[in-house]
Amino acid sequence: MYDICCIGHLTHDKIVTPRHTVHMAGGTSFYFSHAIKHMPVQYHLVTALAKADIAFVNDLIQAGIDTTVLPSKHTVYFENIYPDQSDHREQRVLSTADPFRVADMIDLKASVFHLGPLLADDMSVELIQTLATKGKISLDIQGFLRKVIDQEVMATDWVYKKEVLPYINILKANETEAEKLTGLSDHYDAAKSLADVGVQEVIITLGSKGSLIYAKGHFYEVPAVQPTAIVDATGCGDTYMAGYLYKRFQTANYYDAGLFGAAMASIKIAASGPFNGTETAITHALKS
Repeated sequence: MYDICCIGHLTHDKIVTPRHTVHMAGGTSFYFSHAIKHMPVQYHLVTALAKADIAFVNDLIQAGIDTTVLPSKHTVYFENIYPDQSDHREQRVLSTADPFRVADMIDLKASVFHLGPLLADDMSVELIQTLATKGKISLDIQGFLRKVIDQEVMATDWVYKKEVLPYINILKANETEAEKLTGLSDHYDAAKSLADVGVQEVIITLGSKGSLIYAKGHFYEVPAVQPTAIVDATGCGDTYMAGYLYKRFQTANYYDAGLFGAAMASIKIAASGPFNGTETAITHALKS
C-alpha cells in the first residue's frame, strides 16, 4: 500500500534552439517523481515507454524512485523548437505511447493516485473510475485538454469531463486550462463550477501571481514564493503538486499545503532540470 502513486508517461523531449539540440526526459511523472522523492512518504511511479528509451526510467530507479514500467510500442516524443531564443515555442508530437489499461492496475493500491496524462487518450474513463475505488484521485488536467492532429498539439475541451470529474478529489489546472475546461474566464467562477460537479479541492495555478484553492466552500489565495532567479519554469506545476499532495497527506490545511508547494516551485524555477532541494531548503524559502 503506497501513500502516493503517480501514473503517467515519461516523455522523450527534443529541445531545439539556434545554438543546440538537447534530448532529455520529461513529462508530469518525471518532474513529480523527482520532487516527491525527497519527502518521507511511500511513493510509487507507474509509467510506460519504449525499450529504446529505458535509460530514462533507469535514471529514476537509480535515484531511489520505486517504479513500475509498462511496455509500450513507442514513447511520447515531444519536439519543442525555439527558433529565436525567445519564449515563442513550436511544439510537435512525433510519437505517442500506448494508453494505460485497467488490467495493469488491478493489484495497485495507494491512498492517493496522482494522474498526469500528457495527451487526451492516455487514460480511459473506466481506468479513472476503477482507481477511484482504490484511493483518492488527484488529476493534473493538462493532458486531457490536448489533442494531436498531424503531429501538431491542439487545445481542446475534455470530451469525458462530465463522466469523470465527479470521481476527482483534487484537480489542478493553470488559468488557461481552467477557462478551457469550464468556459469561465473568472478564476473564482471556474473553481466553483468544478466544485459544483464534485471536485473536492480545486487548485488553479497563476504563475507569478500564486495559486487559488477552493475547497469546502472557501477560497484560499496562496501567494507565490519569490525565487532567487528565473532559469527554467518547466515542471513547476508538477513540483507544486508534489509539495501540495505531500502536505495534504500529512493533514496540513489547504493554504499551508499550497504555500509549501509554492516554495518547492520557487526552488525548482531557479535551476535547470527537476527539483533537487530538501525540506530544509523549502522551510528556508518560506521564511525568506
